Amino acid sequence: MASFLYRLGRLAFRRRGWFALIWVAVLAAVAIGGLNAQGTSDGDLSMPGIESQKAYDLIQQRFPGAAADGASAQVVFVAPHGQKVTAAANRAAVEDTVHALAGGPQVVGVADPFASQAVSKDGSTAYAVVTYKVADSDVTDASRQALDKAADQGRHDGLTVEMGGSATDGGDGPSGVSEVIGIAVAAVVLLVTFGSLTAAGMPLLTAIIGAAASLFAILLLGHPLGLTSDTLTLGMMLGLAVGIDYALFVISRYREERARGRAPQEAAGMAVGTAGSAVVFAGLTVVIALAGLSVVGIPTLTKMGLAAAGAVAVAVLVALTVVPMLLGFWPNAVLARKVRKAAKQQDHTPDNRRTSTLMPGRRPRSRPKAGPDATGPQREEAKAAGRDNLGTRWARFVLRRPVTVLVASVVGLGALALPVSSLHLGMPGDEALSKSTTQRRAYDDLAQGFGPGFNGPLTIVVDAKKAPDAKTAVNQISQRIGDSKGIVSVSPPSFDKTSDTAIFSATPSTSPTDAKTKTLVKTIRDHRPAIESGTSAAFYVTGTTALNIDVAAKVQSALVPYLAVVVGLAFVLLLVVFRSVLVPIKAALGFVLSVLAAIGLVVLVFQQGHAASLFGVQQTGPIMSLMPIFMVGIVFGLAMDYEVFLLSRMREAYAHGEDARHAVVSGFRHSARVVVAAALIMIAVFSGFIEEKGSMIKMIGFGLAAAVLLDAFVVRMAIVPAVLALIGEKAWWLPKWLDRFLPHVDIEGEALTPHASGDQDHDGAPAPDGQVRARV
Repeated sequence: MASFLYRLGRLAFRRRGWFALIWVAVLAAVAIGGLNAQGTSDGDLSMPGIESQKAYDLIQQRFPGAAADGASAQVVFVAPHGQKVTAAANRAAVEDTVHALAGGPQVVGVADPFASQAVSKDGSTAYAVVTYKVADSDVTDASRQALDKAADQGRHDGLTVEMGGSATDGGDGPSGVSEVIGIAVAAVVLLVTFGSLTAAGMPLLTAIIGAAASLFAILLLGHPLGLTSDTLTLGMMLGLAVGIDYALFVISRYREERARGRAPQEAAGMAVGTAGSAVVFAGLTVVIALAGLSVVGIPTLTKMGLAAAGAVAVAVLVALTVVPMLLGFWPNAVLARKVRKAAKQQDHTPDNRRTSTLMPGRRPRSRPKAGPDATGPQREEAKAAGRDNLGTRWARFVLRRPVTVLVASVVGLGALALPVSSLHLGMPGDEALSKSTTQRRAYDDLAQGFGPGFNGPLTIVVDAKKAPDAKTAVNQISQRIGDSKGIVSVSPPSFDKTSDTAIFSATPSTSPTDAKTKTLVKTIRDHRPAIESGTSAAFYVTGTTALNIDVAAKVQSALVPYLAVVVGLAFVLLLVVFRSVLVPIKAALGFVLSVLAAIGLVVLVFQQGHAASLFGVQQTGPIMSLMPIFMVGIVFGLAMDYEVFLLSRMREAYAHGEDARHAVVSGFRHSARVVVAAALIMIAVFSGFIEEKGSMIKMIGFGLAAAVLLDAFVVRMAIVPAVLALIGEKAWWLPKWLDRFLPHVDIEGEALTPHASGDQDHDGAPAPDGQVRARV
């Protein structure tokens, strides 16, 4: 793979004009298609294998049109304090508002609250349901403006009017502010890291190119594949984060190769062949982990995972082709000022215009020469190689106190992971919104007037086809469920055309996200034999509340198996790459610690409310059901990024003859600064999404930022060198029989040794006798 990527890097550098035309054509095609497509949709909310989905399917079968996906809005009216909405003046104001609502665009009808008995017992509150003939995503701005105008009319007449429901949602797609914040912070980090505006700007430019391609592709495929707006935001988030990081790694290696005296084209090929190999491996782990979410069996999660995996794949492709292409246009612009001046002088010498400065047939030295015959870039690189940086100083600190650093790190991460034991999964609704929104105020008004369970009624579907008397069977089941502890009321049953299937609602006494509601649903289902006894009918519990409970249970049961699969995958991949038994074990355990600690922090903030206001969390509640398992997949890939880029340089130093402890220091000398910069960039990008409106994106942004912070700076920068210091030479031990069995994967560029020594043909390919067996 390294040889192939080496050729690809040289080709993109040499044929930069053609590569630019290809990418412009691709971007133009997806942009035109995406901008003219219908965009994202509400997604496929089906959840195979759960009772609530089975009941929903039965409703669609027996009640055609009852489960239609038309948008709706609840307009809530609250009378002034001490008055009732049934008073003459207030009733007239409600009826006038209802009449105005019925005249709005796309409206099918409005249920009058006085005719439909949608008035609270104390008469203080009433609500009207507005039904639209289009789906949620197709409600136009004109329809929402008409809704607001009608509500303002009711407010002008003295009523408190608030609105909730799917038709009032304006969408939670990316606002653009979070992306700008992340890119701005990333630009500062890159500028400090590289000391060059061009070197700092190139990773940003390539990341934006990749993210734009992914964005337009998701828009293009959004409607036909049922991709949601959260998928769009997630693709942008990952595309920017990994796109910047992958370009950063390739450009950093290019600068190293140029500082060693290589010609620009050769340096580009070496950078793509070495750092690019690690990028391919790291990107592949992210793609596999995200695509693996399909095994959970939740279509929404599968689509989000595949879309995010596609965004990562695009970022890898951009790093391998667009980065060397841009380097071809500006070969010296990304270099540090001192190296750039030396490189310009070197480029004017005849011997350095097309080939490497190394003589053909001669092996490169482990360190660049610094004598009087060394070239300018080599002298600069030699000075840097012999100079300690923060990475080497930190590595030596850890090597002097490995036990202290290891114990402190593990105990700290373990303490942060403790809240995971109280993890409560669910699907927060309008109650999680800010009180400044009309949706949240409508939710609170309905809970105040009709009880906390009104916002999440249970839908009971009774299949009485086998019952001798269907209506009697349905009434018996309805009465028994109504007598259950925790149910405050049941609605009259509604029968289908054949009168053998019925639907009715059961209103709990507790809110949809209350743990008691979850217990109530479980109790009703557990008592199914007693409730159905003597009726020859069967009932199923569904509705939004029951669906959320079932999804949470399904995800929670899949979380541990999926984590085990991901950890097992990490072990196998690292075993093949680093040809070591202990290194993969250490990496897998570190990944488990970092992801559990990150989820623990999410629980602390979003569920328990610690420092919630600091992160803009208006209301605590259950953690989004899909968030933890999705975060596991993403964090796995990001953790492998840092593991590969850090450990590969240590492995390279060890293979070149350094002992295990010195190899750790060498690895930190070359990689620590880049890994720290990459981590800070990812933290900045992910943190920017905490300001998004969508609860799912807000939680994922916070969780990923916390996970990267803990994994990069605690696990990879502290635990990894501490463990390597304690186990010494055993870190790179591999049984001979296993070495013969495992395939050889070159991500360190060992196959490029012939290129480094100048032993290559005129096409840049290695000579037939120049192949080198991968290191053990």
